[in-house]
Order: sequence, then C-alpha cells, then structure tokens
Amino acid sequence: MRVAVLGLGEAGALYATGFLENGWSVAGYDPGDVSTPDGVERADSVEAAVAGSDLVLGLTGAKAALAVAQEAAPHLGKATVYADMNAGAPQLKGRIADAVGAASEAVFADVSVIGSVPAYRHRTALVASGPGATVVAEHFGTLGAPVEDLGGEPGAASARKLLRSVFMKGLGAIIVQTVEAGRAAGDEGWVREQIAAELAGGAGTLERLYTGTAKHGERRAFETSAAAELMAELDLDAELARAIGHVHLLAARPEGLRDVPRVSDELLAAHQDVATANIGDAVDRLGLLDSGIRPVWSGARAIGRALTVWTRAGDNRAIHEAIKVAKPGDIIVVNGEADTSRALVGELICERAKARGVVGMVLDGAARDIDVLAEIGFPVWARAVTPAGPYKFGPGHVNVPVSVGGLVCRPGDLVVADGDGIAVVAAEEAESVLAAARAVEADEAGRRATIRATAAAAAGTGDAS
Repeated sequence: MRVAVLGLGEAGALYATGFLENGWSVAGYDPGDVSTPDGVERADSVEAAVAGSDLVLGLTGAKAALAVAQEAAPHLGKATVYADMNAGAPQLKGRIADAVGAASEAVFADVSVIGSVPAYRHRTALVASGPGATVVAEHFGTLGAPVEDLGGEPGAASARKLLRSVFMKGLGAIIVQTVEAGRAAGDEGWVREQIAAELAGGAGTLERLYTGTAKHGERRAFETSAAAELMAELDLDAELARAIGHVHLLAARPEGLRDVPRVSDELLAAHQDVATANIGDAVDRLGLLDSGIRPVWSGARAIGRALTVWTRAGDNRAIHEAIKVAKPGDIIVVNGEADTSRALVGELICERAKARGVVGMVLDGAARDIDVLAEIGFPVWARAVTPAGPYKFGPGHVNVPVSVGGLVCRPGDLVVADGDGIAVVAAEEAESVLAAARAVEADEAGRRATIRATAAAAAGTGDAS
C-alpha cells in the first residue's frame, strides 16, 4: 500500500512516520523548507507525490487545502481515497470534495483529528465522513487509531471538530491570558500552580496548552474563525469564538514573526523620504502594486510594517480584528478581492486605527469618507471610492500572506506608499533595497544637475540648438 502525505509539517511528518512503521510505502510533498522523515520519498511536485497512491492525506493547512486538492485531483487513481485532514469549515470540505470529484474518480473523505498528534502520533483519534470514510477507518484502524465513521456528507466530521475546538482552543486562550496576567502581576508561579491543580495531567497539560497556543496560534485562529461561522449558522452567538481567535492571533504574533527579520524603527525612519518610484527602479519595477490602487486624498504618504488582512468582498469584520492586534508603525494591507461595490473603511474605523498607531491602509477594495480622512490626516490607498458601507459578517483572516494589486504581501513586509502608488519590500531585503533606492536617487539628482547646467550654459552663450 502507498500513501502520499501532502504537507510535511509537524502532523504530516508524524503521520508519514507512522505509516512507514506499519509497512506502507510513503511519498511526501511540501514546498517549504522542512525536513523529510527517514524512509519517506520526497516528491518534487504534488503530481509526483500522489501518482500511484492508494491513500492521499491533505495536511497542508486549511488556507491551502482547496488549491492543493485542485492540483492533485487530475492525477488521482480511480480507487484512491483523498482524505482532507485539515481543520476547516464544513463548506470548505464540500468545495474540496467537489474539486476532487470534478477532476477524478477518486473517493473523498472529510477527516478530523480529535486530539494531540504530537502526543498520540498516528494513533490519534479521528472522525471521518463522506464517501471514503469507511476506507479511512479501515486504513487508520490498522495503525491503531480509533476512527468514528459518521458516514453522511463531507463536512460532518469537520463540524464535529469545530464544536470541540470552541472548548479546546478556548481553554488554551484562557490559560495564555491568565498566565500572562500572572506574569504582569509578578505572580506567575502561583497562577500556574492554581491552573495545574485543576487540569488532568497537571503542569504538563498546562505547558502543552500554553506553548501550543503560541506555536500554532495562526492556524488555530483560522480554525476558531471557522468555528465562529458554524455557530452563527446555528443561530448562536459567535462572539466568544471570535474572541478566542483574537487571543490566538495575539499569542502567535511574536512567535510567528520571530524568525522573520523585523524592519527596525530606524529602517522605517530611513525610508521616510524615499520615493516609491525609486524603490521600484531599485527592484527592476517588480515590487509595485498595480496603478488601480491610488491615494484617496492628495499628499498622502505612509511607511510601515504590513499587518495583513484577507476578507470577503465588501466585508470589513477582519479589518476590525486586525486593528485589535495592531501595533504602532503597522500599515494595514487588505485583500478585499478587488471589490468596489462597498467601502471597506470610513472615518470611524480609520480613527480607531490611527489611535492604535496604525500609519495607514492599503485596500484592494473601496473606501469612503475621504474628505474626513484627509482632514484627520489618515493615509488610505484604495481601488475606488463609494458611499456604500460594508458588511460585517466575515469571514476573514489576519496576519496571513495576501495578494494585493498583483503582489504577494507577507505580515511584517515593508510598505512604502505615496502619491505615485505603493511599493512592497520583503522585510529581509529592506536594508539592501534602501541602499539601491538611494543610489537611484543620487543618479537621478546627478542627471538633473547635468541637464540644468547644460541648459544654463546654452542660455548664457545664446545657443538655441
């Protein structure tokens, strides 16, 4: 038997090793710089990984799950089971099932992991639904994993997972905030003792939940966002689930950005008078957003670290969420799906952003109240202006890579915006690009001086040539 593991992160690597230990042939694919477990055949593409596989495990994370399934589907065998094991909304699982069915005769299974994979490895309990659920139960059962076969449609297993996530991720969020409060009050040790005394597993469980919330905060925030959507669909109040997601984003931000070079305050200050045109010339014109995104008032200029947002067209709930985690010097960069029918921001939300220290916003979408934005001096770049206000239902995601104006912008990237447009510079390249932009500036200044000197000399000699 052969299994393909798409995504060799922590969970993917553990599942790959588990199948190897049970006699399976294992192929793995991951575009990231992650290690390959011993004995796993590292494929150089999704197609190569899934070719000839009896079982395919989707473990890429929910954000990439649909795109990866679409890439894999044309290369799946007739009897292959495609098991999406990412924590996503039931609707997402339905779209993935449709993508697999549209391009192949493979069988789809919605599989949710119920428990800690680092703790239980390939024996972690699962819930499965969809046409392939029974086969998944058989395969994982031979590995020693308890599998609940719900039958039914794709999405049923995901819904179970999300219902559990409200409690489990909520518990992690409570622990993080309580420990941090104890630390701030100088009583962290006592607070930890109190929490550990109430938990099965004591201090070990506390530490696992505390560190796991920070380590996997961004992914878990995505998961709790999906849980909030489910609760709203059940006509229940979803604010608690959304608040849990906010805590996970806050916990994840330092950890998630720790390995990414941070644009220093000094480097931001050094860019204050650098033109976006010079930055564009310095990077061969490849780092500029398309010209459809323009300043909404004359004279706007902003330089900051990208705080990214991906939101549904015409909906600004995720922008509100971003403002709650914003730090001074951030510039909010929004993938609004290029929709211009409804404004994503107006005067009130921009006032709140300014009060948090946000230096501006770049919207692949629309804005309104532009006269007031000019009056308060808050710079905004947008694709259009409209008086129509936004929806506020979600979904949306904060601090994920986004596509805006034809470019990918990552959290923490340097963003320079002025009257000409917007430049995005990778954080790790900000210093070298600054030097190159200064060189372009100096060269242009020299050429202008030469032109003026030549014109002055010609005027002095009466040369009209």
